[in-house]
This record gives sequence, structure tokens and C-alpha cells, in this order.
Amino acid sequence: MQKITPCLWYDGQAKEAAEHYVGIFGGEAGDSRVLDITYYGEEAPGRTGSVLTVAFRLAGQEYLGLNGGPQFPFTEAISLSVDCADQAEVDRLWAALSEGGEEGRCGWLKDRFGVSWQIVPEELPRLLADPDAAKAERTMKAMLGMAKLDIQALRDA
Repeated sequence: MQKITPCLWYDGQAKEAAEHYVGIFGGEAGDSRVLDITYYGEEAPGRTGSVLTVAFRLAGQEYLGLNGGPQFPFTEAISLSVDCADQAEVDRLWAALSEGGEEGRCGWLKDRFGVSWQIVPEELPRLLADPDAAKAERTMKAMLGMAKLDIQALRDA
């Protein structure tokens, strides 16, 4: 059992979101699945029998989805960053997570539930930390002009 579990506050969409994410990350290394679902009881503030929480795992990391209501929508102040091995993985995750959502800049997007994601090639930190400061600066400039990150364009910078 992991010590810290991120809890994501949804407005009635926790189960749908968990199932959506499991479908996207199901083939990734590590275990991805819905672990447990709890329901509102008669004494709880939600509708009796509706989903309260959904525990789920994505590529080995556990999360808790809470149907807490509309009071606290997601913002970019917190995001889930995904390290991608290659451009094919960047492309696949970008397409799946941005569908019905909103594409951002520099590898950021919001999914259809409002959760912010960073889809990042594993190679990017190395390119940005290149000992040649001019090359690192060109990489940064190239990245700032992109929505979905293009590994070859970053290398070419």
C-alpha cells in the first residue's frame, strides 16, 4: 500500500473518469484498474446509492476519485505528469486524454473532466539541461511554441 494517495474531487463523474483513465493506461507497464467503489448512504450528503468514491490504479499509482459536488473545480494548479518513452506514446496519450477536453501549451492539456495533464517525453529534461546553454535555450524556445510536444523538433532545436 502506498503512503500518499492523490484524491481527485469530481462533480458526480468519479466512476466515469476512473474507467476512462483505466482504459487509456490499461496497456501501460504496471497495473491499471478500478480497485473499489463506495456509495453514499442515507446519512451522507449525497444521493443515497450514488457513487461516493472510486479507488483506482493507473500504471501502478493509486488514486481516489471523490464525487464531492461542484464546489471545487479542477485548475492547472495541480496536474498529473506522464513520462512518455517515445513520440508514439506522446501522440496516443495526447489524443486519448485531450478528446473532449482542451489542448494547452508546452505539453499540457485538460481532459474532458477538467483534470490537467502534462504529456512529457522522457528525453525533455535532458534536452533542457544540455551543457550547451544555447542548445538548452533553443529547446526551451521550441517547447514554448508547441501544444503537443514533438520530440524530433525538440532535438533539432
